[in-house]
Amino acid sequence: MPLPSELSATPLVRPTGCPGLLRIVQAMDGGICRVKLAGGVITAQQAYAVADVAQRYASGVIEVTNRSNLQIRGVGPEHAALIEPLMAAGLGPANAASDDVRNLMLSPTAGIDPRQTLDTWPLARQILASLENTPRFAELSAKFAVQLDGGEALAMLEHHHDLWLSAFTDNGQTLLAFGLAGCPAQDAPLGAVPLEHGHELVMAVLTLFLDRARPEQTRLRHLFNDCTVADFVERLALRSSVSIVPVNAWRRDVSAAHSPLGTYPQREPGRVFVGAAPALGRLDAAMLSGLAQLASQYGNGTLRFTPWQSVLLPDVRAEQAPLVTQRLHALGLLCDAHNPLAHLVACTGSSACAKGLADTKQDARQLAGLLSQPQTIHLTGCQRSCAAAHVAPVTLLAVAPGHYDLYLRAPEHAGFGVLRERNLTIEAAGAWLEARQRSNTDD
Repeated sequence: MPLPSELSATPLVRPTGCPGLLRIVQAMDGGICRVKLAGGVITAQQAYAVADVAQRYASGVIEVTNRSNLQIRGVGPEHAALIEPLMAAGLGPANAASDDVRNLMLSPTAGIDPRQTLDTWPLARQILASLENTPRFAELSAKFAVQLDGGEALAMLEHHHDLWLSAFTDNGQTLLAFGLAGCPAQDAPLGAVPLEHGHELVMAVLTLFLDRARPEQTRLRHLFNDCTVADFVERLALRSSVSIVPVNAWRRDVSAAHSPLGTYPQREPGRVFVGAAPALGRLDAAMLSGLAQLASQYGNGTLRFTPWQSVLLPDVRAEQAPLVTQRLHALGLLCDAHNPLAHLVACTGSSACAKGLADTKQDARQLAGLLSQPQTIHLTGCQRSCAAAHVAPVTLLAVAPGHYDLYLRAPEHAGFGVLRERNLTIEAAGAWLEARQRSNTDD
């Protein structure tokens, strides 16, 4: 646990260009306000509040982020008028300094997934409260991220987090495996602790990082340029009241993963959740209001946004799922996992970002029309890869308006993977990808 002297230290807040609720960051299309959602969950009344201020004080464009948050685009000069209703709706931090640090990712089906090992919400609430109410944690970067995985079938396991925890059982005991600067899908755990010591482990990792990292080292991977992971874990063990046990054979099972689109059963008999996606992660105020209405009418009055830039309506009666799907489609959301557009990710692009070299959103729509089968493809306007927190199987990197270099993911290659083609038009990229799909090769 943090020492009293650590808790009372004056925070050294690391600079960041990331938007927050209280920090509007300017883009070519106006300001960006990011609304962080605990576990991706928002109530219908909160969703109405977001839709209302987006329409009143911004462009009406609302994006789902790859950390299950929402961001309002095109914010005008009335910043305070936009922020105050969101704070009143309970969407703000416990204090101004803690807005950036609320970066705890859960499965969007936490607590309702039939395959879960653990309902992560009790521990998640404990961690979030400590993140917000421990003054020293304001020193953490806005990008510093923690993932808590309860073994759900629907879980984002490819995003790299500074600290990830994954629940499993061993001889009837629930343990939390953990890893650093990685993700459960790819990395073997470094050890495990009993569930009841999970909060203590998280606090120890965060304080040890802050004790050892220089101001410019915003992520754990940066710190590991100066020290080894083994050294960090050894020091971590000295701060813990419980022994870190080795994990030899266990690895996170990824075989049960399914699409976030569609209808799936919950733990409660007769109840399902229904998933849909706004095209390329972008909603407008009317769509969000419509989602809030559906959640109140057919669900439990909440929405769950996902790191796939989609949304779930939980607690729908199974017999009403077809009607809910029909209503979602009428709102303009994608409900069919076989729709190629549902598998494309695109950043803001040159239409609203000065660094973007191409209009990635428009190009993605054009590309979707050229594909006969779904393929997971990321279109990025520059090297920063803002729209995707992990490397996609296929990346199109803009080099000029309407032209892209094409990369295929390869574990042995850093960055986007292997460069396969240069300076392709969207038409040429579509033809190349279609030919590859027909040949059924991954080389």
